[in-house]
Amino acid sequence: MSLYYHGPRNDDRNLSRRQLLCKCGMGMGALALTSLLAQAGFASTVDDAVSATPINPLTPKLPPFPAKAKRVIHLFMNGGPSQVDTFDPKPLLEKYAGKTLPMEHLPTERRTGSSMPSPFKFKKFGQSGIEISELFPHIGEMADELCVIRSMHADVPNHEPSLLLMNCGEARMIRPSVGSWVTYGLGSENQNLPGFVVMCPGGYPIQESQNWQSGFLPGVYQGTYINSEHTQLNQLIEHIKNTTSSQDEQRRQLDLLNKLNQKHEAARGTDPAMEARIQSYELAYRMQIDAADAFDVSREPKRIREMYGENVQGRQMLIARRLLERGVRFVQVWHGAGQPWDNHDDLEAGHRRLAQESDQPIGALLKDLKQRGMLEDTLVLWGGEFGRTPVVELPTPGANSGKMNGRDHNHYGFSMWMAGGGVKGGHVHGATDDFGFRAVQDPVHVHDLHATMLKLMGFDHEKFTYRHAGRDFRLTDVHGTVINDLIA
Repeated sequence: MSLYYHGPRNDDRNLSRRQLLCKCGMGMGALALTSLLAQAGFASTVDDAVSATPINPLTPKLPPFPAKAKRVIHLFMNGGPSQVDTFDPKPLLEKYAGKTLPMEHLPTERRTGSSMPSPFKFKKFGQSGIEISELFPHIGEMADELCVIRSMHADVPNHEPSLLLMNCGEARMIRPSVGSWVTYGLGSENQNLPGFVVMCPGGYPIQESQNWQSGFLPGVYQGTYINSEHTQLNQLIEHIKNTTSSQDEQRRQLDLLNKLNQKHEAARGTDPAMEARIQSYELAYRMQIDAADAFDVSREPKRIREMYGENVQGRQMLIARRLLERGVRFVQVWHGAGQPWDNHDDLEAGHRRLAQESDQPIGALLKDLKQRGMLEDTLVLWGGEFGRTPVVELPTPGANSGKMNGRDHNHYGFSMWMAGGGVKGGHVHGATDDFGFRAVQDPVHVHDLHATMLKLMGFDHEKFTYRHAGRDFRLTDVHGTVINDLIA
């Protein structure tokens, strides 16, 4: 091998350490670096090692610790279901019906009325005997898979901050959503579909896309929104098909665009916004084939479609299972975005309608995941942003119709449940007081829930960080405790 010398070059003035390593010592250090980066999903060639640019930010990665769950489906019940009408029976409300509850600490944010007993009966389900409302007979059939948390609590009784707290771990500032953190940490097992998909029929909920934002994380980790109200692929995903160019022509266009972007980057340095745009172009190109298959539920046997129910909720739950089956890492399914669980009036009719829409599809999802052997490593989360008061809501100008048959917001105590993914099935954790107002036994804050979810995914929530604006940020900020009693 001949050695040669060349004079100083302007291009060498701004060499990075990796580039210098590659140019010195005949590149042997870079070869070793390539092997290390490839193991982490960052590079497969020396050129990749020099730039240290990921082949694809969604390349699958292993978590730092043993994981019980490898994927997540978050069933978001928008508006705040009432805990005392769903998963937290409170028979004492009947005794005090129409009377003021004998409690020392009543919420002071809004005026509250007298006790409002649940109009629904509760029944024990499964070998575990978990008491569940008559609203959810199909979910009740899977009671032994559920880990019901009856002691959830949040910070304020307002939708906007509570939605962001539940979805992003922060009620006020722009922060990455849970799905963005998970895909940032684990990537995706299907490079032809987004790693994080959000299905919300009928349009955006309150706070819109902030609920699935990537925040300061690279844009490729943001949730991809799907209006699952539609049935046709080109309506579900806009511009999914290019009607003017063939795939070969599109590929050549993207290759040319990449070359131009590389020149731009070489002159100006890495631009995260540009990198996110490049990745979105590439993903859109790859999705043209796989998306058609994943979202086409007509390919499912008739008995499966009937098991889920052929309404909007049944269809989107079935799509969710198909996405998880194809390697999508995080799927969020919204219910009640248009007509939420926010029943300030006519709670009995509202909750009954919403439960009838969602109970069969959710029960089918749990059964289907279990039959396919997927439930054991799929973490399923159900719940809203907060709960509701066990007392009737008094007439308030602009807030309700004054019918006095609904419940107000309540963040002091509410219920959620998890299933699969290493959680303790057939288990009830914590409790609210005798009337269902406040979490009093083994309380679980939203930060605690997020910390526990991350542990199930193989992460230490205190060490799983992203450097931004001179600070290491994390999903749980400076809070959160792993609730080990929820883990099997």
